[in-house]
Amino acid sequence: MAESSTVTVSIENAIATVTLNRPHKRNAMSPTLHVEMAEVLEKLRYEPTSRVVVITGAGESFCAGMDLKQFFMELENNPPEFDRIYRIATEWRYRTLRYYPKPTIAMVNGYCFGGAFSIVEGCDLAFAAKEATFGLSEINFKHYPGGSVSKSMANLLRPRDALFYAMTGRPFKGDRAKEIGFINEAYPLADLKREVMELASEIATKDPDALAACKDGYKFSLEMSSEAAMNYSAAKSDQLTLRQKGSWRSEGIGDFLQGKYRPGLGGHEKAGG
Repeated sequence: MAESSTVTVSIENAIATVTLNRPHKRNAMSPTLHVEMAEVLEKLRYEPTSRVVVITGAGESFCAGMDLKQFFMELENNPPEFDRIYRIATEWRYRTLRYYPKPTIAMVNGYCFGGAFSIVEGCDLAFAAKEATFGLSEINFKHYPGGSVSKSMANLLRPRDALFYAMTGRPFKGDRAKEIGFINEAYPLADLKREVMELASEIATKDPDALAACKDGYKFSLEMSSEAAMNYSAAKSDQLTLRQKGSWRSEGIGDFLQGKYRPGLGGHEKAGG
């Protein structure tokens, strides 16, 4: 029987909550889920009522990684279809999330294994339940963190931590994920959604073009020399000025000079009329 609705979306208060919806499989990523997730992210890219995207999992898991049976075994003798799904799986978790125009937040509510590491790393911010369990279990079935996972680990983790967990397959909890820099913060599961939604609501009040520039300025600069990054930053500032029609000066700085708000203590959205 074909799967349906392996990804669900709800939008409230400018926050789009994207939920991996295979709780009976700990939200393991099937070929159908990869296709649906790519479609969802493409639609939300242009959806006007959402400013922040939060990714989480249904039930007690965030995502148990790839569905080993459906992804690796059932597609073993169908190389063209395996390649198609593999490309989609890599694209949305690594490239699409990394350069997404809207802020993205991973809300890790439970088990997070293998390929799910690339979802967490691809998002701009990540928070987890203290009770959540993380793990790179590939070594336990004679493989290694392949696809985009090794690169995701290299992007965030210190070499000692990345290789320790990749070579042992040992699981770790939310507090440890925070300690090694894989997530921003860990909260008790009972508080996780409230904390994440409060932050998402705060970010949703910021100027969307400025938020996109924040993301691009940081992520593209990682790939550049210092001089190239400076030139890119200047060009990005000019682009932002055009998109906002100069409002960062006239309103952002202008309202500060009129005493309507103080940037170091709050955002322009609190300046009022």
